[in-house]
Amino acid sequence: MENKSRNLLTIDDENVILEAVKRVGTAEGWKVDTATDATQGFQMVQKNSYDLCLCDIMLPDMDGFQFLEKLRESEIDLPVIMTTGFATIENAVKSLDMGAIDYLPKPFTVDEVLSTLYRGFRFVDLKKRQIETDSDVNSIIVPCPLQYKHLGFQSWISIDYDGSVKIGATDLFLKIINSIKTVNLLPLEAEILQGFSCAEFEADDELIHQLMAPMSGQIIRVNEKIKEDLSQLEKDPYFNGWLYIIVPKNLNYELKYLSGCHNIFGR
Repeated sequence: MENKSRNLLTIDDENVILEAVKRVGTAEGWKVDTATDATQGFQMVQKNSYDLCLCDIMLPDMDGFQFLEKLRESEIDLPVIMTTGFATIENAVKSLDMGAIDYLPKPFTVDEVLSTLYRGFRFVDLKKRQIETDSDVNSIIVPCPLQYKHLGFQSWISIDYDGSVKIGATDLFLKIINSIKTVNLLPLEAEILQGFSCAEFEADDELIHQLMAPMSGQIIRVNEKIKEDLSQLEKDPYFNGWLYIIVPKNLNYELKYLSGCHNIFGR
């Protein structure tokens, strides 16, 4: 794994979660601070410098949404990954629209928390690179076409004239994973749900990354070509590198959780 100094803040009212993340992070060589509520966590953010924050949505004082809002109001640029139980998956999707960069469903395994946190830290690295070099974001990542919409920094949709929806992974998500070894796709006619995993990417570093479905529906076409030629994903993620075509279930309702394809770093 990467050998970099990282500072992580974890906010959760369950001590077992705090202890588990601290144990995993410490084993990776990261400095991990913990807080049992968002008020305490915000005070720590004001006093310390963190690269990334892992924050639960359901907290006893102010919730994860209020924490995101407080960061925004205070102009604190801290990337946040939300954690949530499956029963609140809609809230997790909502948190992406409010500025969180990713979310981690509970309960999670060691591998799941590791892959999610590594994605978060690599997101931070790319953003820092853009700022430090004063680069145009388009020189670092391939921009999503303007007519597309995306869920967080992970997945995108393109609505066709017949009402079907094409789905794929953003260039930023693929660059964060870095070197992809295999892609596991769902079969034809499978049902996918917005915010749940719709594809699995295994990287050369052995981390497995789940791609969140940007929209719910039934798969009517699978792009089998990318299994044989992964370069299509890396070279042309928004056209030849698409993953599925689906018949959407709740198009108008779920669109409200998707963002327009402008600068993903500055969503």
